[in-house]
Amino acid sequence: MMTVNSHLRLDIQQSWWAMSGLGTGETEWSMEQKFEKLAEAGFTGILGRLPQGEEADKWHRLLQEYGFSFGIQMVPFPRADEDIRVFLQAAKQFGARYINAQVLDQYTVGIEAISGLNGLIQQAEEVGIPFFVETHRGRVTQDLLRTAEYVEALPKLRLTNDLSHYIVGSAIGEEGVDPVTEGLFAKLLQRTSSIHARVSNGNQVQVDIGERGEHPMVQHFARWWREGMRHWAQTAAEGDFFPFVCELGPASYAMVREDGKEISNRWEQALVFKKIAEELWHAIHSN
Repeated sequence: MMTVNSHLRLDIQQSWWAMSGLGTGETEWSMEQKFEKLAEAGFTGILGRLPQGEEADKWHRLLQEYGFSFGIQMVPFPRADEDIRVFLQAAKQFGARYINAQVLDQYTVGIEAISGLNGLIQQAEEVGIPFFVETHRGRVTQDLLRTAEYVEALPKLRLTNDLSHYIVGSAIGEEGVDPVTEGLFAKLLQRTSSIHARVSNGNQVQVDIGERGEHPMVQHFARWWREGMRHWAQTAAEGDFFPFVCELGPASYAMVREDGKEISNRWEQALVFKKIAEELWHAIHSN
């Protein structure tokens, strides 16, 4: 039976991008109102861009006031062969808990991609900040096969697993997931350092999962998320945090009606994802 460190913590973050457009229906919540809503709902952190100038002071104040953790989405997206030390140092100085990177581009493959990723990992190691590569289509992680190759070639590669991109990219639907895909997912899940919560049905990258997460694909994603958490917990040190990021994007990620209004309530859906994460975390700590 697996032994899990009881001092590990689940850090349920909300993507700041996912807060875009949320509000009363007529008026978008202000920055302060968004922080208040997140705190009331029990979120413990935010994934957002590195704040600049006067905005940085406001972010520092609100993050400290609410006791939120902060992960930084690296924007602009880095290339696999880029020198990113200046950005990494600025992020560390700001107080970021980790960097999440979508690495460019989808046409960089093989040895070139592996060498470039290794360079980014080494730079983050030198600066002293955790660096996670997000599994994302349209990036160096374009498909499942090549990302599995990176995992095999780079022992220090840590991933933010957003498996929705590979589900829609491989057109895997509700009828089930094939053994080859499951095997490749297993390789990636062993390197999980963060999860981006979004569910795909194999046709749309982001679907409404229902008021209680009753969509048929949720059982698969929940199983993968739990496995990623479990692998992380096996090697994490006392006091480490696991970022589970609810990342439901606005249109055009979100599906819309003819009038342009989203068919889902992204805020309510984020709360469903949060509840699923808490249940999965409890499950691996109670076994």
